[in-house]
Amino acid sequence: MSNRLRSEPSGSEPEGEEAELAETEIHDVLRNDRRRLTIECLREAEDGRLSVRDLAEQVATLETGQDPAPRNKRQSVYVSLHQTHLPKLDDLGIVSYQSDAKMVTLQDRIRQVEVYMEIVPRYGLSWGEYYFSVGILGMLTTIAVLLGVPGIAAAGITAVAAAFFVILMGSATYQVYTQQDRMVFSRIRD
Repeated sequence: MSNRLRSEPSGSEPEGEEAELAETEIHDVLRNDRRRLTIECLREAEDGRLSVRDLAEQVATLETGQDPAPRNKRQSVYVSLHQTHLPKLDDLGIVSYQSDAKMVTLQDRIRQVEVYMEIVPRYGLSWGEYYFSVGILGMLTTIAVLLGVPGIAAAGITAVAAAFFVILMGSATYQVYTQQDRMVFSRIRD
């Protein structure tokens, strides 16, 4: 099964193209908290690469909320990453796990998984919730302008629409820059 899923070019695939992961495989990966945290830690790493030790420490810290996490928890995370989670992610081509060098690197196939992930920022508001809130606020502000609510009506419908357009475009730009900059820039280069 793992040979079919590798993102290495084969005779039947054009070079640079990667085979699609099945939705069930992606859901299986994301169903496990430790694998999800592993992916998140690697995405936050500057070059998408961490040693297994550093990765285990970060995952254990996230799981326990203690920095540093207790030694037995770090050891438990390290063993489960090494024996179970990293080989699975490597077999699916999501990461490259060099067990001898104890290094883990994100692979291009992460793009397929990211579509299914919604990273909730540290302050606890997802991007979907944020955009929904901005949309509701924009709608209510527009209604207030149309009803002639003092203070808001003076701004005019054009200014209100322009302000919310700028907010949405700025937010989308920030989201792309912070969460998907590697993907966007790698697609531009390809």
